[in-house]
Amino acid sequence: MAAHRFTGLKRAVAALSLLSFATAFGAALVLLTQSLLARQLGPEVYGLFASSLATVSMIAPFAGFGLSQFRLRVYGAEGWSADRWIRPSLHLSLITGGAACLVVVVWALLAPAGTGRVLLPLLPIVPALLAVELVGCKLRLEERYRVLAGWQLLIPAGRLLVALVAVLLAARHVVPIAVGYGAVALLVAVLALPHVRAMLDGSMELHGHGPRPERLPASRVPATAEVWAQAWPYGVAAALYPIFFQVSTVMLKYLGGDAHAGRFGISMAVMSAIYLIPTTIYQKFLLSKLHRWATHDRPRFWLVYRRGIAAMLALGLAIGALLLVAMPWVVPLAFGPAYLGVVPILTVLALCPPIRFLCTAVGSVLLTGTHMHYRVLMMGLAAAVTISLDVLLIPAYHEMGAAWAIVAGECVLLATTWIGARRFGGEFR
Repeated sequence: MAAHRFTGLKRAVAALSLLSFATAFGAALVLLTQSLLARQLGPEVYGLFASSLATVSMIAPFAGFGLSQFRLRVYGAEGWSADRWIRPSLHLSLITGGAACLVVVVWALLAPAGTGRVLLPLLPIVPALLAVELVGCKLRLEERYRVLAGWQLLIPAGRLLVALVAVLLAARHVVPIAVGYGAVALLVAVLALPHVRAMLDGSMELHGHGPRPERLPASRVPATAEVWAQAWPYGVAAALYPIFFQVSTVMLKYLGGDAHAGRFGISMAVMSAIYLIPTTIYQKFLLSKLHRWATHDRPRFWLVYRRGIAAMLALGLAIGALLLVAMPWVVPLAFGPAYLGVVPILTVLALCPPIRFLCTAVGSVLLTGTHMHYRVLMMGLAAAVTISLDVLLIPAYHEMGAAWAIVAGECVLLATTWIGARRFGGEFR
């Protein structure tokens, strides 16, 4: 038994190390890409591109509508029998994906001409992010972490290639760069098709539930409407998060101007890279296991939960301190003197990593459909606070106002997550 546990621990450490390396490498690619584009385009033109990308990134999660989280939950509870949910959930993904694309098109048509010309080439990002979610869910269920590590690097690597070409060609306009980003997105969507086919024909290699039975118990295939009824809280929560995280960049464009949005976009690129750490640990590595343990091995669930809270708080504090120390010399070196205004923004945002890391660990107990209803309220309140403070603070304080709005939203999210964990956590005991 001890040898078996040691072997399992070694596998877990190896998988997490691999995903962490891929995440760190991906974050480095993202920051290098942003550095190249920011230097090449200048604050105002880069601000137009960053705010347009933030707009599409804010809308795109409506396509996935949180269905990957839903699939992880049903497979954790039902094992191989959860195959019955795949086809109707993919039908729902087509509907939500089409709706998200329509929103981007309408926004582009209603936006000023310059913004619209950038938004439309970025439209393929919507199906690409849907594909990334679908394939990522499948690979987590199969615990194929090597493939998952490579998969999560496709978009950052492709975007870096676009940035390098833009620098080599001395590009000063954003539309060709947006076209390049769209082409990368289309390629990723195409590469996802074999994985989607495997999900549809039942050839997924589900891990943790024993070998696939020769004959699955007869079970009813749910209708698409039934998937919607169970999955909508996942979708609303997933859609509210990018609104909470990206809306400040978009509002800076309209309330402050493209240059303000450009400086803030750099800051949020740095924070996005940092936030990949809890995402990798919990969403890509632990979540499928937590769903399984919550149903079948509650002592292990609570052991991982308690240790995770302590570890994530310590890691968040360390990264926040590193931001404070390193950013004053890293920002001008990486992005140029035109972006020195990013340093005070990141000084404020350095408060966020310990809050976000702790929030992720505490919130990992909120797994079921009932919990997801509460998550919707949490994310809705955090987004409402952030947007309200953006409206109040951006006209007077520009990027600094947006930064404090983000910090306030993170604090609201942590407080409501803590309350929810205390209220609902006993269900698993």
